[in-house]
Amino acid sequence: MPAITIGVTDLSFHRVTASLVSHVITDMGFTVNRLYAPHQDNFLALKSGQTDMLASAWLPSSHGIYRADVELVQPLIELGLHYQPYAMWGVPDYIPKHAIAEVSDLLKPDVISKMNKDIQGINSGAGISRFSINMMHEYGLSDAGYQFHTGTEEDCFGAFERAVEHKQWFIVPLWKPQFLHHKFAIREIAEPKGLLGIVDRAVLLLRQDRASLFSGTQLAVLDSLRFSNDIIAQLDYQVCREGKDVDAVTREWLANHFYSEK
Repeated sequence: MPAITIGVTDLSFHRVTASLVSHVITDMGFTVNRLYAPHQDNFLALKSGQTDMLASAWLPSSHGIYRADVELVQPLIELGLHYQPYAMWGVPDYIPKHAIAEVSDLLKPDVISKMNKDIQGINSGAGISRFSINMMHEYGLSDAGYQFHTGTEEDCFGAFERAVEHKQWFIVPLWKPQFLHHKFAIREIAEPKGLLGIVDRAVLLLRQDRASLFSGTQLAVLDSLRFSNDIIAQLDYQVCREGKDVDAVTREWLANHFYSEK
């Protein structure tokens, strides 16, 4: 059987989406290998030809710079619309909106006195991390005592869950889709300077020189894949917090919602 290698950005919701895509390609008769790597390394593997495709690219805001670098050497084909992601800063819903409605409210003296000033992010190559580091400067948050930290997924999500448990006031740099939204009410705060980018398209990127591996009908199937922020968040929660196997979760979803509609 022909083999396809999918580059997967090594974050939980990307692993969920790549699992959905992998099942569909496997069902076409291919052997599918998944190569997991951080954001920029994932695109470098696509650029070098180590991978045939990438799941999922957030375009144009978060991953546009990485796509442009790949296309210096190889044109890419967009397939599907896996979901419509966007970056956000949020607070737990027990923090009153009149206290914190937008980012500049974090500079209010009464808010500063209540806030946990450590803002825990994920890895430095993620769009949300790049955007957040810029926001720290643009809003003068560092001067007010706030600190932004990069780290792992669990650094970020664990900090959120512990803070909620203790009803702390804090900021979480997040995005949709993400499994925390499936359980917790996280209120997005306004960022009027537009530093968090726009609503992106999450798509499958295929190297144009590998497109001939697929028939026109198969490419059309890949282009028909449509999920949503809520679907990915729900599946991500089942894997990350209910301990279910990612491939079992996604296979069940496809059986009930994708193949059943064919």
